[in-house]
Amino acid sequence: MGRFFSIFAALWLTMSAAAAETELTYKILSFDQLDGWETDDHDAALSVFRNTCMDIDGVDWKSLCAMANDMSDGKAFFELMFRPVLIEDGKPALFTGYFEPELDGSRYPSSRYKYPVYRLPREARANRPWLTRRDILTSGVMDGRGLEIAWVDDPVELFFLQVQGSGRIRLPDGSMIRVGYGGKNGHEYKSLGRELVRRGIYQPHQVSAQVIKNWVRRNPLAGEELLYHNPSYVFFREVTHVPAEKGPLGAMNRSITDLRSIAVDPGIVRLGSPVWIEKDGAEPMNRLMIAQDTGSAIKGAQRADIFFGTGDAAGQAAGKLRDPGRLLVLMPIQRAYALLPESVQ
Repeated sequence: MGRFFSIFAALWLTMSAAAAETELTYKILSFDQLDGWETDDHDAALSVFRNTCMDIDGVDWKSLCAMANDMSDGKAFFELMFRPVLIEDGKPALFTGYFEPELDGSRYPSSRYKYPVYRLPREARANRPWLTRRDILTSGVMDGRGLEIAWVDDPVELFFLQVQGSGRIRLPDGSMIRVGYGGKNGHEYKSLGRELVRRGIYQPHQVSAQVIKNWVRRNPLAGEELLYHNPSYVFFREVTHVPAEKGPLGAMNRSITDLRSIAVDPGIVRLGSPVWIEKDGAEPMNRLMIAQDTGSAIKGAQRADIFFGTGDAAGQAAGKLRDPGRLLVLMPIQRAYALLPESVQ
């Protein structure tokens, strides 16, 4: 399954019921209408496309995948086999970012590593909602059951690991444990950023992941209570079949790639599709990405979450991203033209 939340959504947005269906419009563009198309690394995008194209349903997609594995010129492949389609639903484009956290931890508890990363208990699977975050961490219900995957050294980083839904834990010997989303307690997520704003501690534009982390660390008692404000609790599973040097698993159950994999609304964009993004903002990005992931807050034709990679630097870059722009889906030629009204075909 896809990620739990994007960084921006985790800090500010609250989850709501699915929006009512909106009528979509489609417009086919040419490649010379894409800003920056000529200078992108299409071969890099082709390599990422190959990672998941075999999992896309449809005879035409299977043929495209076979051709992708035979061709070495990425630009020629995409221009020959696809057409850029602008899909709109009346809402402005919004690009946010996400990343894979990396924590320091151990297989065994100690005075440093004392915050457990838990597997899903069987009663949490059977009862919805189950206990709140506070109850799980203070009642002793998890003790002595062997549900710990590892112990980490920072409860704040563990909280944000739960926000992301997957990550890596670096052990003292330098080896890694990769963990993925294993389930949750059934309580709705409550935003820490929104709560800090409600208390008058920050203004909305001041809230970021790093601001929240710093505030909790400066105010350990009040910070612990702030973490309890979110009753939702995420459990993990150990992901043993993905090498540490590869990216985390996306919604297609394949490793995703830094700055080439993107999360989209799968109700609008077929997973595995190439997607051209023109992200505005302080650091513009014009790049061919592959739609290999989803996210709870990623809803709409022009909504996307860019995967920035693993670790603190990736987290800082992802956490500050909230930019407008434009997103176009590269569709197989026949599928693209089939979307147009008969009067314009």
